[in-house]
Amino acid sequence: MSLKVPADLLAQAQQGPVSDVDFIECIQDSLPYAWSVVSGLGRELRETGDQMAIDDTEPPTEASWGQLFRLVGSDAMRGAVERHFGVRMAFQNCHKVAFFDPSATEEYAEFVSPRAQLLNQKPELVDC
Repeated sequence: MSLKVPADLLAQAQQGPVSDVDFIECIQDSLPYAWSVVSGLGRELRETGDQMAIDDTEPPTEASWGQLFRLVGSDAMRGAVERHFGVRMAFQNCHKVAFFDPSATEEYAEFVSPRAQLLNQKPELVDC
């Protein structure tokens, strides 16, 4: 299961739309490692004023890998995270997560290019 959904949030979802605030709280509680990665990127982008921030720290445990994969693999979660931080998010090569200022179109295009993916390959990550 991707998320641990509290009963009240599930009931709310069964009745209609759920706010990003409530959904983000569920993500934070369910995927603490993944949330630490994206919140760190959001903080870095805000504090530095740079156009992009990248975290390529290898997750410390299999559970951490799983959390990261679940977050970046869900369009709903990615969208909520992007709206929450006001960024575009990209993912590459098992654990390389990046946040881009919406104006950083060239940097984003380069990061998500086939060339960048090929250049980022590492033999030790073939089975991540």
